[in-house]
Amino acid sequence: MSGIALIFVVAMLGLIGWLTGRARAAMTRRAPGERLVALPIHHGSYVALATLLPAALFIVAWTAISPALVTNVVLETSTAQQLPTTRFERAVILSEARDLGAGRAYGAFNPLAAKLAPAYTSAQRRYDWIGGIVALLLAIAGGTFAWLRARPRFPARARVERVVMLALLAASLIAILTTIGIIGSLLFESLRFFRMVPVTDFLFGTHWSPQVIDARDPGATLGAVPLFWGTFFIGAVIAMLVAIPFGLMSAIYLTQYASARARRWIKPLLEILAGVPTVVYGYFAALTVAPMVRQLGLTLGIASASAESALAAGLVMGVMIIPFVSSMADDALAAVPTAMRDGSLAMGATTSETIRKVLLPAALPGVAGGVLLAVSRAIGETMIVVMAASGLATLTLNPFASATTVTKQIVDLLTGEAAFDSPKTLAAFALGLVLFLVTLLLNVVALRVVKRYREAYE
Repeated sequence: MSGIALIFVVAMLGLIGWLTGRARAAMTRRAPGERLVALPIHHGSYVALATLLPAALFIVAWTAISPALVTNVVLETSTAQQLPTTRFERAVILSEARDLGAGRAYGAFNPLAAKLAPAYTSAQRRYDWIGGIVALLLAIAGGTFAWLRARPRFPARARVERVVMLALLAASLIAILTTIGIIGSLLFESLRFFRMVPVTDFLFGTHWSPQVIDARDPGATLGAVPLFWGTFFIGAVIAMLVAIPFGLMSAIYLTQYASARARRWIKPLLEILAGVPTVVYGYFAALTVAPMVRQLGLTLGIASASAESALAAGLVMGVMIIPFVSSMADDALAAVPTAMRDGSLAMGATTSETIRKVLLPAALPGVAGGVLLAVSRAIGETMIVVMAASGLATLTLNPFASATTVTKQIVDLLTGEAAFDSPKTLAAFALGLVLFLVTLLLNVVALRVVKRYREAYE
């Protein structure tokens, strides 16, 4: 039985269980004065869950176990005795045979794989039927057991809510465990890197050239200060010089000057910028903005103006960040009590004076929190800097010069041909760990600032 057919049959059994459980609970009479513990819909949901969950858990487990069982059956055939003893070659031939047997390939490089394919097909079909029959039996048994318990006194609602609570807990644990796994992998690989390269050389070194690493002193060419400076210069200086003024001014206009009709049209159009894929911004930066910036630099007499300048990447990144700043500033300004604005206007202040002297100071914590979140978003941006920024690590204040960032270097290091356990490759994990800690710190500070702000005005 194919996987799709099995899932469809189990789903139909779950639907039948929900309908029959609900009908049985509706037809079951309770004694006069007896309190109804659960509604018919709760009994139906309980029967459906009892039908689906055992079968689903078995299907997941069987999907993980059956490939090994199928391979063991194939290895017991006489044809498998011709397999080479080398583990790698053996695995390649078995993989080709598996793909041929499953219909995922139409040919193989090794003739032995074609001979083993029928054995794979036969064994896979047999274990698919075994798994399908067991899953259906579990679904029927679980549904029947739950259906027989559909009585007025049975607490079906509590059982269903418990299953839902466990599902929500599992979803939360998956997110937490994923985060722990990411942190653990970064820490483990970073520790391997720091055994080869001193931490001080990495954090305070000013020369970054991972293509040329001295085996005797690898830290001499893996100083990350130019990367940190490029990330800060592009993401926290140039991008914010674009995003903060435009984002803040758009928020002021939308909250204080725009009519309701204009706000209804302008705000969604502004937030469309947040939904544009970053690769589109990268193409725009590389093909349109970068040549314009270089031409501007040459016009200003800067002969060293680069087509992969920090200014080009920072400008486009700033445009991308505008909706983040605007949205947070909009919420901060809208949360300021109306009485403060009305009181300022009643005292004779103009609208602009009210904004400068009353609204902005009151909304400053929320605006600052939004700016910090925008900075953390900017320094973690990848596609724009990969496509528009340079791979040359420099320490310069010239926005028309080439510059690189941490994310750009992580991509370059992990897409190279160096060995995985080399300092060049492991440096990407160290850079990722530093970037993670910086963005985490910025997010924590921003959330604390926003929390204090909300406590003041809500």
